[in-house]
Order: sequence, then structure tokens, then C-alpha cells
Amino acid sequence: MQQTKLELYDLIERLDGPPVIAYWDDGEAFSEYKPETQQYDWHSHARGQFFCVESGLVHVHTAHGSWLLPPHRAGWMPPGQQHKVTISGPLSGWGVFLHPDASPGLPDRPCVIGVNALMRELVHRASSWTWNAELDTRQERVMALLLDEMCHAPHEPLHLPMPIDRRLLRIALAVLEQPHDNRSLEEWAAWGGLSARTLSRLFRAETALSFAQWRQQARLTKGLEQLADGLPVATVADGLGYASTSAFIAMFRRCFGHPPARYFGSGRREVVTDLTG
Repeated sequence: MQQTKLELYDLIERLDGPPVIAYWDDGEAFSEYKPETQQYDWHSHARGQFFCVESGLVHVHTAHGSWLLPPHRAGWMPPGQQHKVTISGPLSGWGVFLHPDASPGLPDRPCVIGVNALMRELVHRASSWTWNAELDTRQERVMALLLDEMCHAPHEPLHLPMPIDRRLLRIALAVLEQPHDNRSLEEWAAWGGLSARTLSRLFRAETALSFAQWRQQARLTKGLEQLADGLPVATVADGLGYASTSAFIAMFRRCFGHPPARYFGSGRREVVTDLTG
């Protein structure tokens, strides 16, 4: 491909040119994320971004909570959505930037969706198009099919919602900082200055999860990041407060369909079970 990363960085913030800008480089994908950078502070894009991770882990933070993007999952970031990004492990991927007018059927909030072989091949085809040229009739048909696949792709439950109530938010941030802390709901409620009943009721109302479900999801979020960075499974399990490595492996397998040792090295997988299941 003759087109370069510098061209991509320039074009993704412009609304002139084609409605879709796809990127892929002979199987070794790239994106606007530079390989030497692991964190990107709050920013937004003029175009919507659809990005599939092939290796590594992307943790996206927004005002609505955070989303995990592990290998072989695709994330959707609507145009103009403020977000910050943390990258764990060597990152590669592929995807498209879409003009706001080209994505009316896509969600208005960030989400993680499953990908299929057709979606992957359509993006691979589109990545060979010249980025600064208008689409011809055949290319428009390819784009229309890709958008239809994206709109109907299954959503994956890799979202960690954050509560709004200041007392709950203080507790949630403390859990994220100390995932190994095994205090009970009653103990966390006392620490946060509210009753256990109020904590339980408000947590479910604001996150759609019980406190126990939310804490489990928060721990697995942290665990995925640490595993992507190469930490041993036993170290991760201990740091997350699990009673044993085997207990962590069993929970991980139940939620992701694979044990931790295989997860980042395995091939493309089908949609897996809910983190909160």
C-alpha cells in the first residue's frame, strides 16, 4: 500500500473526501495509535471509528463508563464522542473511519461488537481504495454491505458502566484502585457513608448490575489488561483478590470461553458469554 500513516492521521479529521476510509497494510494492520504510545488522553474524532483488534487490548474510557476491546472484537466510537484510550500489549488491528452522514444506523454510544469473516474481508477490500478519491458505484455497494453488517452485528457485554451518585462513584473508584479488596457490600457501604440497602439499590439502578456483578466485571477488566501486558496468571489472580489461581482460571473460562493462558494467543473466536453471567 502506498498510502501512509501520516496520510491517515490527516484524513481522519477531515470530512471531505470519501465517506469511508479503511486501513490495513498487508495483514499487519495499523491505526491512528502510534506503537510507542500506550495512553491517549481525552480526544474525539470528526468521523466515527470502527476498529477491530487482532492482537493486544484496548481499554476505552468515556463519560458513560469504559469498554474493553480484546482480540477479535470490534469497537464502535461515534463521531465527536470524547474518549481516552489505554493500550496493553503489542497492538495491531484494522477498521474504518466513517463520515457522520454515512453511519445513521449505528449506535449513538460506544459499544463492542462481534466481527465475522465477511466484515473482515470487506474492510480488507476497502483498504486498497485511494483514501482521497470519491467512491465509484461498485465501491459504494461494498460500503453499503459493510455498514449493513456493522448495524446488525451482535453487541458484546464488555462494558463497565460507572455510577453517577458521588458516594457510589467514590466506592467504584476505590474498587478499581484496589481490586483485591474483598470487603463485603455492607463494609463498602459503611466506608462510603450510606446503608447497604441504599448501596445495593442505587448500584443496580445506575449501572444495571448488582454490586457483586459490577465488582466481578471490574476485576476481569483489570485482569485482561494485566494478562495483555504479560503478567503471569498466578500474579494476576493474586492481585485481583481471588482465593486461588484455579478459581480465577475457572471464572475467566466461564466468562471468555478460554483459559487465560490461551486467550490472547488463540485464533478468532465466536461471541462469548456475558461478563456478568
